[in-house]
This record gives sequence, structure tokens and C-alpha cells, in this order.
Amino acid sequence: MATFRWLLVGCLISAAPLRADDPPTVRPTRAEVRLSLLGLSPPGGFDTTVASAVQSGSTQSKKAGLAALYSLLIPGLGELYAGDFSSGKYFLIAEGVLWVTYGAFEIYGNSLRADARLFAVAYAGVDPTGKNDQFYVDVSNFLSVSDYNDKKLRDRTPNLVYDPAQGYGWLWQSDALRASFRDQRIRSEDMFNNTKFVGAAILVNHVASAINAARAAIAHNAALNALMGDLRFSAALIGSPTSPSGVKLTVTRGL
Repeated sequence: MATFRWLLVGCLISAAPLRADDPPTVRPTRAEVRLSLLGLSPPGGFDTTVASAVQSGSTQSKKAGLAALYSLLIPGLGELYAGDFSSGKYFLIAEGVLWVTYGAFEIYGNSLRADARLFAVAYAGVDPTGKNDQFYVDVSNFLSVSDYNDKKLRDRTPNLVYDPAQGYGWLWQSDALRASFRDQRIRSEDMFNNTKFVGAAILVNHVASAINAARAAIAHNAALNALMGDLRFSAALIGSPTSPSGVKLTVTRGL
């Protein structure tokens, strides 16, 4: 089971990158600025993250806190909001895989536990009504309730003694059957322990996606500011003031 857990961690890390690299601050050319403002792109497209902010049509700044909150609720959603679902999709895929794995462990663990307890009823005479997990642990470790009670009395813990008259008795037909039940019980507990591990991995996936989404929002804003932060607009009449023929709007950016 330990090997499986390390494999699961490796799959989670490889499927969901924990960081989004900050884009390089590349200054676009004048031609790129003009084409971007017109909603066009140069031959071959823009190669920089700065220009991609305009190309995608996402010219509004993104709130890093809101992006993190979205991904904290649903991994990948914050990256979608920040315009970087190319990385967010891996967190979303990992979330689906982890929940399917959690459900599979839960179902299989319940099945193993039910089968083990039916085994104890058949071969040890256990009354399953109202019994907790600790009772079945004790049943798996002692051949009979008498052996168990003798041990607790020797340990001076009479408060842990079971009363057979209250339905807390058992007697295994053989020690081999008791050992078989113990193995079945341990297998079911291993499945439930795995669900706890997968639950922790789900939490890590949410937090990692939230961090990644916040970084993506910050990167988006940095790219947008690099392109739009130094634009200047000016207007002038075409023709004479008494008989204008139009208005000329000029957009310039310091490069």
C-alpha cells in the first residue's frame, strides 16, 4: 500500500504542475501594437505572452484572489477565469481521477468489511447487532471471548471486559479461521486508510490549483500592463475648423 501511495503522489505531481512560470517581459514592436489594437495578428502570430493578452480578447485585469478562490472550490476554474486553462485543465483532470479513486476505495473497502463480518458470524458465532469496529478488532485477535476477558483481567482493565450474555461473545471454530478473518479485516482497513490518503491528495490539488490560478492572474495582468500601460490617444480635425471633413484619431505607445 505504501508503494501505491507514492505512485499516486507521483501521478498527481506529474498531472498537475504546481507553478505557472511568469511570462517574460518582451516589448512588442510598433507593428505588433498596431495590429493588436486592430484585432489582427502578424504572419505566424505573436510569440510573446504580452501580445497574447490582446489576441485572446481578454483586455480586462483579473483579480488574483478571485482566481485563487475559484480554483480552491473547483481546481482549474480559477485558471479558466485567468485565461490560462492550458495549465488548469491538468488540475481538473487530476481532481476527477482522485475522486474516482476515492469512490473505488470506499466501495471496495465497504465490500471487504461486510464480507469479513459475515465470515465472523458464520465461523465464530458473532452477533453483529450494535457492534463497533473495536469489537471486531478484538474478535480477530482472540480465539474466544473467554481468552479476551482473561487477558483484560490480567492487565487490570476490567472495564474492557465483554459480557457474553449481552451478545458480546464469540468462539472461533479454529485458529486458522480466526487468522483468515484478521487478514480480511486488515485488507478492508487498508482500503479505508487509502481513502484518507486520497482525500489529502484532493486537498493538496485544490490548494496547488489555487496558487497556480493566482499566479496566472498576476501574469495576465503583467502582460496586459506591459502592452497597454503606455498608450496615448489624440484626436485632430481633418480639414479647416470652419469646414471639417472628419476626425483623425491617433493611438501611440512609447516603445
